[in-house]
Amino acid sequence: EEDIREEGEPNPDETEVEDIEALVTDVQDHVFGEMRLPEHVVTELQTAWNTFLAQQPSRDAAGEAVYNAIFEAAPELQYLFKTARSVMAMKFVNALHMLIGELPRPTLLKAATETLSFQHLDIDVTTPRAGVFRDAICELLQQELGSNLTTLALTGMQALLNYTAGAMIYVRREYSERINILRASWIAASHARLAEQEEAANGQHGQPLASMDRLQPAALEGDPEPSSNSKRAKKIQATKVPENFNEMFCFNAAVMGFNTGINWMEAVLDQFENMVLNASNTNRLQEECDVLSLRLIKIKDPIVFAEFKAVMLASLRSLIPKVWGVEHEVAWTWFWDNLERMLKNQLGQLKGQQRAVDRFIRNLSEESIPRLCRDVYKRFFEQAPSGQNYFKQSTTRLYFIASKVMEMCMEIYKRPRELMEDISALGLRHVGYGIPTELFMPFVEAWSQAIYAMNVDEKTAASIRWSLTLISKSLIRTIVEGSTLVMKAINTNSALKFHKAISVTSRKKREQELLRVTVGTQSISPLLWAIQNGSFQVARAMIADLLTIRADRDNYYYGCDALFERHPDILQECCAVRGQRLLPILFDGMLWRSRLTIKKMRRVNFFVKHLIQNADGTFNTYLPAVVKLNDPDLIGHPVVSFVFNMLWARLARYSFLRSRLLYLFLVVLVVSSQSVLPRLNPREETEAQRIALFVCRAALYIFDFVPHLIYNIWQFVKDIRARSFVFLWGTVPVPTYFCNPSHAAQVAVTICMLLMLIQEPIFACLGNMNGDFAGSGLFTTHCPQAEARMDVYSVLSEITVLLHWFLITDLCIFSMRLCCYFLTCSRVLVELLHYLIAVLFLVLAFSSAIGAYGPNLYDFDSIPEGALSLFKIVLGTYENRRFDTIREEPQIYTLLAIFTLISLIFLGSLLIAQIAGAFTKLYADIKNYAVLFRAGITVETVRSARPKRWASFLASLKFQERIEFNEGDIGLTGGIQILEPSTLNPTTDETIRRYGGSTDADNPWPEDEFKDQGSLEARLKRLEKLVIRATKAMIKGKNGETDGLSMSGSLSMSSFADQSGSSGQSQG
Repeated sequence: EEDIREEGEPNPDETEVEDIEALVTDVQDHVFGEMRLPEHVVTELQTAWNTFLAQQPSRDAAGEAVYNAIFEAAPELQYLFKTARSVMAMKFVNALHMLIGELPRPTLLKAATETLSFQHLDIDVTTPRAGVFRDAICELLQQELGSNLTTLALTGMQALLNYTAGAMIYVRREYSERINILRASWIAASHARLAEQEEAANGQHGQPLASMDRLQPAALEGDPEPSSNSKRAKKIQATKVPENFNEMFCFNAAVMGFNTGINWMEAVLDQFENMVLNASNTNRLQEECDVLSLRLIKIKDPIVFAEFKAVMLASLRSLIPKVWGVEHEVAWTWFWDNLERMLKNQLGQLKGQQRAVDRFIRNLSEESIPRLCRDVYKRFFEQAPSGQNYFKQSTTRLYFIASKVMEMCMEIYKRPRELMEDISALGLRHVGYGIPTELFMPFVEAWSQAIYAMNVDEKTAASIRWSLTLISKSLIRTIVEGSTLVMKAINTNSALKFHKAISVTSRKKREQELLRVTVGTQSISPLLWAIQNGSFQVARAMIADLLTIRADRDNYYYGCDALFERHPDILQECCAVRGQRLLPILFDGMLWRSRLTIKKMRRVNFFVKHLIQNADGTFNTYLPAVVKLNDPDLIGHPVVSFVFNMLWARLARYSFLRSRLLYLFLVVLVVSSQSVLPRLNPREETEAQRIALFVCRAALYIFDFVPHLIYNIWQFVKDIRARSFVFLWGTVPVPTYFCNPSHAAQVAVTICMLLMLIQEPIFACLGNMNGDFAGSGLFTTHCPQAEARMDVYSVLSEITVLLHWFLITDLCIFSMRLCCYFLTCSRVLVELLHYLIAVLFLVLAFSSAIGAYGPNLYDFDSIPEGALSLFKIVLGTYENRRFDTIREEPQIYTLLAIFTLISLIFLGSLLIAQIAGAFTKLYADIKNYAVLFRAGITVETVRSARPKRWASFLASLKFQERIEFNEGDIGLTGGIQILEPSTLNPTTDETIRRYGGSTDADNPWPEDEFKDQGSLEARLKRLEKLVIRATKAMIKGKNGETDGLSMSGSLSMSSFADQSGSSGQSQG
């Protein structure tokens, strides 16, 4: 400590004293010592100040007077007043009151002035500015006190203000070097590695210490006995030597026996890095101290700041012994002393504030809350009229926001750390909203005024105002730090502004600029915000920029990995806004085709690693979302079709074939048991035939019915637990599993087989197999008990057989031609269904009309018989001779003629036209529909693949290996290369953007890359510039330069409008 005083700070016995006579006349910034005013001057100044405060209605009014005096006296400095008016006014009056109160104690006055200077370290205080502040305050006192302000009091005030200003200038000049030392040494200590010799000397290697609760219990015991200390030393030596500041701090705290300060020291450690790195930013440093004070005041253990200081210095010395010197000791001691003063001062002010805020909120009645909210917004809109443009919600929503503000005022005292994280997340959302930070302070001011209007006590008002100020400062900081140029471009939804914003970003940070904006522990994705906020022009530009391959001589830069690491669900997000065409741009960026051909073949690289697998190596969870879109154009994209075709050919095809072969066996089984064996020698079956029938049906129930029953029940329960429903007609909930035609057919098969099992004739005859009836014997199906069930059983058997044949129609996917034909039939079948519905309507209508006619005809005696006859006419099976009888009834004959004309000629022709139109529309995309159909089956098959087979498939793709672009040009990982015929997709442009010059990753890419020469907006801007230049040149020669300039503006605008109209028409 003596060395520190010798090198850094003066000895207390030789304390430097300010020159009072010089301070009275001007600011002295060459030295910062103690100011010792004569006692009678101090008394006169304190009396005058107390008189000034007594004349004002309140302390707030005094602060307002000081604020107004300074604000009006220095218009050019008004931009420095960033805090809310009431808060700033209170800061002025409190600071002056504190300094005047410490005048009798020069040492404490110097400490208070140093703390105040430290808080203003980021403000450029100069002698002229200090003179303006000094003169404004002195003139205010002269106006308010008049003759009560003596010459000695005025002189003392001038000296005090000059002393304070000189201290601020001195601290800013002298302490900047210390701040640089703090930052450099902290970075070195945070990443320090002790020498290998020191690690070897400790012998044992254990787990690093990350927090105090992981220390050995013996290391935390404060037993003073030598034997105990020896055991504790051995325990500590058995651990691994710490490698960073937190580990070293915990280690040294255990060694030094500071076990009683574990809780509060950990709280300080959590925020210590932010405080060190923001030592020059007093607002941020004060914010961190405020939050830390809120955490410390809740700790019951005694807080001894000197213990933390000792452990801190010991840890820093151990981590960076080679660079540690006296200047480091001085800088860190100075930093902690100032930090300690700020914390002690804040801890003293926070006592009782939580109870005051809690009491105020609890005492608010239901009637007073809306009144308070209404008053807040009224005052806010009066102070900041522009705020009305951002508060567009309903009154109830505004009241809800105000209630959340009151809740935050309370919660910040109860859980400060968690709430600050919530505030950071809220601030980042406000970045996306584009809320100006200038509105926050008037909002706080409106709250302060509204609360004061409720006649609350000074303690409560100050507590609420303090918490509101802390919240607003954190929000402002978050918005300022998060308001990147890219986020501002997103708010305007301008791709041109986005390109200008990203053009200045370095190469290595370009991806993160688009994917992550971090403030504190919270982060937001500009890309995701653009998609969710509807800024699709910027979103498309961002995706295209991320997936553009750029290269210099040393490296390739491609953002596909970063995009999917940040947003594994990017496919789902883009599918949610399918109408904005984000997916085609996304897939375009995963494809590269070479301009060069070799032996009539072209290299094609598909960078599809993240489309196939998740980060953990499993099948991509979000790839099925592409199939669910049911978009044939999208499934026909080269990248998408390549992925699904590869999955089918190399993984899913054989697994699907095995499962279909098993189902073919079940189809053979159900046909044999229901259609073949029962028809062989009916009622005269041999015993072997009956046994074979029993075995087939038993196998059918065991191997077909039971597995399907279990699987369908499991899917049903799964959808219910996940609340995954589709509502039919808007009211009837149906599990999503049943909406798939194949799944619905499986459910129908299961239900039919369950009913068949209940009606099974073999089971009905088990008690009467050898009775007196034809076909009796073992496992007979002809007993009298079974005969009553045969009709129902036969119908169920027919449906089951048909459904089994229907469920193997997906075998057509092994041939794309058959698949296309099957899909064509299924799509066109819908038109036939519409035709049958129309015919049914006509049949019912005309049969009812004929039934209303008096005479009875044999074929039209009733409505059912008439409907059956009309169906026969439609199907062409009605006998011609029966029309002879109908001709005798002209009315019925006329109705039948009209029915025939409508149903056969009109609706029949319409059916043919609809089928032809549907087929024509479908034919262009029928192949893509076939790929889409197969892709759905592929997804289900791959999901059920065994992990070992999936791992083998991924290993065969070799995504970890780099693939070539052109010959000898080793490119990127995560891709698959194929060769395609050179005439298939002719390519003349190189999609990789290559640059010469410096390869430094900190440099941005050349700017000319971002000029979109082909866009309509760029063309119009170039056209406008050309018109302006031409107009200026023409008019300048006739009317002179001045008139020419004025006319060129109007001509350029009209020309621009004309060109915009013509361009718009051409675009249309």
